[in-house]
Amino acid sequence: MGEEKTITQHVGVDLAELLADKILDVYENFPRQAYVNAVNEKCGHLSYSKRIELHAEELYHALPKDYETAINILVSVLGEENEKETGMFSEFYWILPIGKYVEKYGLDHFDLSLKAIEEITKRNTGEYAIRPFIRKDPDRLIKTMTEWATSENFHLRRLASEGLRPKLPWAPKLDTFIDNPQPVFAILELLKEDQVMFVKKSVANHLTDWLKVNKEPTAKLIKQWSGSEDKHTQWIIKRATRKITI
Repeated sequence: MGEEKTITQHVGVDLAELLADKILDVYENFPRQAYVNAVNEKCGHLSYSKRIELHAEELYHALPKDYETAINILVSVLGEENEKETGMFSEFYWILPIGKYVEKYGLDHFDLSLKAIEEITKRNTGEYAIRPFIRKDPDRLIKTMTEWATSENFHLRRLASEGLRPKLPWAPKLDTFIDNPQPVFAILELLKEDQVMFVKKSVANHLTDWLKVNKEPTAKLIKQWSGSEDKHTQWIIKRATRKITI
């Protein structure tokens, strides 16, 4: 939470100016000053999450109303992929409003939005933007996230876990699979021996969530995993159960 407080002060007019300049480089008709002024006038004492939502709303007003045109503009400013194991509070924090834009306005454009989320998560995170799409078409998203779980890109592998967490911090509860976690567990099976710490932490935290919302099948899964000699699987189990008795 301390990290969130630290970044809140930077997601007002400073972020508006930074993001506006990036967009202006690829879209010369972007109303930079109107966007900056609108954020400056409205952000006031808004919380971090409300400020990010404000940015997304003002982007919607400032960009072309055609979603494909708008999202292509936003994706074009993302720049080089993030090679570090960092999430949304890193130097790529300025991408947060773009993820929120997809979350709020992209639900009727599945293909375009999922491609955008893929690119967003390679720099920042798509764990929040993906959740409305999971709720709308869970079968399709399970298929997509199963593919991400086997990707060579560790950011996509992490998203396959993080996006499906039932109790993701700062997000509404995802209860789509609460009564039938097996489709999610099948994805975690693909990630249980992942060697990247960024991914392993997500899988462990994900299991901890499940121990809170549907303990019996989760405890059974962990018991199955406990027979593995893989050191990464054992690390995940130890972290997932460090505060919970099963």
